[in-house]
Amino acid sequence: MAETLFIRLPSQSQECIHWLIWSGANREIIASGELGHAGQLSELSDKAASRQVTVFVPGCDVSLRRLKVPGKSGRAVRLAVPYMLEDDLAQDVEQLFFAYGNVKEDTQGHNCFTAVVDRAQMRLWQSWLADAGISTKHIIPDVLAMPLAESGDDSSWSAVALGQQTLVRQGQWQGLCLDNGIWPLMCEKWQQAAQAQSASDDEAADEGDEEGDSDHRPAELVVDAYSALEGGAQLTVRAQPEELPLALLAQHVNPGLLNLLQGEFQKAEPRSKAAVSWLWAAGIAAFALVMNVGIKGAALMQVSSQQEAVEQQIIATYKQAFPATKRVRVTTIKSQLKQKMAELGSGNSSGGFLEMLAKVQPAFASVPGLKPASIKFDSKRQELRLQALASDYQQFDKFKNALEKARLTVNLGAQSNQGEQISGSFSIKG
Repeated sequence: MAETLFIRLPSQSQECIHWLIWSGANREIIASGELGHAGQLSELSDKAASRQVTVFVPGCDVSLRRLKVPGKSGRAVRLAVPYMLEDDLAQDVEQLFFAYGNVKEDTQGHNCFTAVVDRAQMRLWQSWLADAGISTKHIIPDVLAMPLAESGDDSSWSAVALGQQTLVRQGQWQGLCLDNGIWPLMCEKWQQAAQAQSASDDEAADEGDEEGDSDHRPAELVVDAYSALEGGAQLTVRAQPEELPLALLAQHVNPGLLNLLQGEFQKAEPRSKAAVSWLWAAGIAAFALVMNVGIKGAALMQVSSQQEAVEQQIIATYKQAFPATKRVRVTTIKSQLKQKMAELGSGNSSGGFLEMLAKVQPAFASVPGLKPASIKFDSKRQELRLQALASDYQQFDKFKNALEKARLTVNLGAQSNQGEQISGSFSIKG
């Protein structure tokens, strides 16, 4: 596990801030210290830059509630919670933020576990971190990071003194954050509650009631104390090896139990450098695509203009050859030419001749260095005989390959030198 920077924020900006760097791999403290107030948080920016950051907030600012909410839909249950607690909360529910824990139904039937925080307090904590340039994925109430009793019930608690406060873990979803001066008073209150419960249990036993209310405090409480704490007659303080409070929290924190950064306060994941690089690449590719489409569009417009000019030239040439024609369309010129040649007595051979010329034309376009000297068409054999001139022998081979790619049968005749040019013949069949 990588090193983690733990920061315990106070309720007010002028209060002390505790921090600790913990190595999960070696399970040891790398560094620790205190800051006088929230304005000094920027001193931890360098330490936070290369480490994971987990933030603790005082349990006295977070109200942990367990509820029995009817309904199977998690969304419906969470919508009902603020209104179920409305009468028990000192503030309007609109001013409060409700975060929900990942806890299954407990033995008492509680199926909804929520942590209630003042929205303004949440924004205050986040503003301190933002001003210091510190980013975190977890904000957790400190009392829920205290050790949980092995018994799993409410008879064993854990406690530790942190600065001027004492943190107490009372159960999986129960805890208190007290001023040190209040600790003796709370011990006395718990003792009285335990004595009253013990007397009530004795009366119930006398009446033959063997059941008892599981929600009441047990007759004797045991507190595992990780710092010097005093108990009382009904409160047994069991001394544990003393540790730095944040080191204790670092060893027992469970980020999966509750994270206050959810809902409207959920932290947006920053994009990795690789993702940023991919976004830049995608942006450049999109720009190139737009430019390419623009260039192709301009070229297409130019080609369309040229095509229109060629069509006009074809129509003009046709009218020059057949001046009596009134209406001419490029799409019908081929059929009109067939008709005219039929009228001149060429019979059906014109169709084969024109079709053959249409097939041969792309080959001429691909080998501009080869020029036809004479063209003859044998209608019986449906064969085009071509005499051509070129500057070298390679032109004839290129022309032959172009014709064969057009799926024509080609026979290349003899070639001979005629001064600076080469003369050759072709026999072409469809």
